Amino acid sequence: MRGDLVRKLIARCLTTGLALLAFGVVALTGATGWGLALAVATLAAAAWERRVRPAADVLPETTLVAAGVLVGYARRLDAGFDPVLAVTALAVLGLILFAGPLREAGLLELRAANLPVRQWSATIAAQLGNAVLALLAVVALAALLVLPAVVALLATLVVGAAAGTVALGLARGRLRPQAGTPVGRALRRHQPEFLLYFSAPPGSEYQVTMWLPYLERLGRPFLVVLREPEFLGPVSAATSAPVVFCPTLKALDEVLVPSLRVAFYVNHGAKNSHCVRFTQLTHIQLHHGDSDKAPSANPVSGIFDRIFVAGPAAIERYARAGVAIPAEKFEVVGRPQVEAIQVRREPVTASANPTVLYTPTWTGHHADANYCSLPVAEGLIRALLARGATVILRAHPYTTQNPTSARQLARVTELLAADRSRTGRQHVFGAASRELTLTECVNRSDALISDVSGVISDYLYSGKPYAVTDMLGDDRFVERFPLAASGYLLRRDLADVEEVLTRLLETDPAASARWATRAHYLGDFPAETYAEVFLAAARRHLEPGWSPPEPRATPSQAGGGVRLSPTG
Repeated sequence: MRGDLVRKLIARCLTTGLALLAFGVVALTGATGWGLALAVATLAAAAWERRVRPAADVLPETTLVAAGVLVGYARRLDAGFDPVLAVTALAVLGLILFAGPLREAGLLELRAANLPVRQWSATIAAQLGNAVLALLAVVALAALLVLPAVVALLATLVVGAAAGTVALGLARGRLRPQAGTPVGRALRRHQPEFLLYFSAPPGSEYQVTMWLPYLERLGRPFLVVLREPEFLGPVSAATSAPVVFCPTLKALDEVLVPSLRVAFYVNHGAKNSHCVRFTQLTHIQLHHGDSDKAPSANPVSGIFDRIFVAGPAAIERYARAGVAIPAEKFEVVGRPQVEAIQVRREPVTASANPTVLYTPTWTGHHADANYCSLPVAEGLIRALLARGATVILRAHPYTTQNPTSARQLARVTELLAADRSRTGRQHVFGAASRELTLTECVNRSDALISDVSGVISDYLYSGKPYAVTDMLGDDRFVERFPLAASGYLLRRDLADVEEVLTRLLETDPAASARWATRAHYLGDFPAETYAEVFLAAARRHLEPGWSPPEPRATPSQAGGGVRLSPTG
């Protein structure tokens, strides 16, 4: 995160500084050759700034550069007043002023992937700012070569014609709303029966992609609705289903076509409420993991018609957190993502070279939900290496959002890289760990060390031993995070690390308790048909004419209260 801020600051300073220098050289010194060269450098800096700061407003610098370029052009022609160059100047100024509003209008348009529609207006509008920068570079080059002013005018008219065509296309959609958008019409032809709705911070696309294979196995037409544009590329690449970015509530209205019956969600994003308001749909929360973390018992879950959970433990988690939701809203469907995890029923045996999966989580948004063990990770990794372990390091995708965590992760990575060079042990870390799926990491390992996170629940399916880090130093840790009871608790000062590693890698006294916990957290379903439990539950909600029963009112509700009962 700090690196991004530094790059953005450098880009801002570079663009502004070069723009002032270019204009000053041309306007004040008359050194047009150097001034035009600096103008081209400024345009390159502005293009780079738009890459590192997609929403950057470079209008002041662009206007300054344009003025310098045109003054320099007039001086190099040295022909007095040139009407062609004057018209070019007015046209360039108009494009500069027009590019920003047109780009904003384009960003408010529906955008779709995996759908047979042409969306050239929004695409060109989004790139118009870059087109203006390229145009100014062409004009500067024409000035350097002392080409006739008509060359600059023709280039300007080409870009202006493209901008005008885009503006007309966008205006037509605003003036004829009753005709709908091409995306809306294509979705009506597609006849989707359900949607997957997603809104989240950058880097969260894994929450969607983990569910896409199972939604595709339902065998029904569906679409994915996104509320942030950066997810359009990665999510559409992970499915053949239509993926639509809805920037506004009006756009959302357009894509919720009459054929839809169910909306699935994978998190508790604030914008979920924008879709939950459509009462003709059945709204089902899937979650993107099953863990004892506080967010896994979010009171906001109560707004959904159904909450699919992996096992009975998830229902108890809400009650334990004091979140009262009617029992009818919960459906135990297992966690289909674990179906490819290999189950090992043999007891642990001491190995000279065990493979340990280590999955530190991120720091969270609040101090009371900071379960991240990276502050002690170096000591933990050194203890594992001393036992001859091969380590698979798989950090949470949000880790680098925290500069301190990013530095801690880098030090651990350097430690593993040095050990790999020295011993030849094939540790997996960095980009290599992201190339493997979580399932592949689980199947390659003999044991897990994890912070409080959904990885533990997934690993539990394998039957192999795991340790849980207690970074809170809480005397009631196991009571708050029951999944730790069938694992091995590692203190945050690492005072018990050797004892924990012996239990984890050699004796495994919690083996029998772990199998009972496995059924409680992940459902007691046959391995060969495990994912079918989720698929059958989802298909039931998609049946025409089927609607979920209404939650029963409690006596407190009948008397005017609003509290929901965990037992219904």
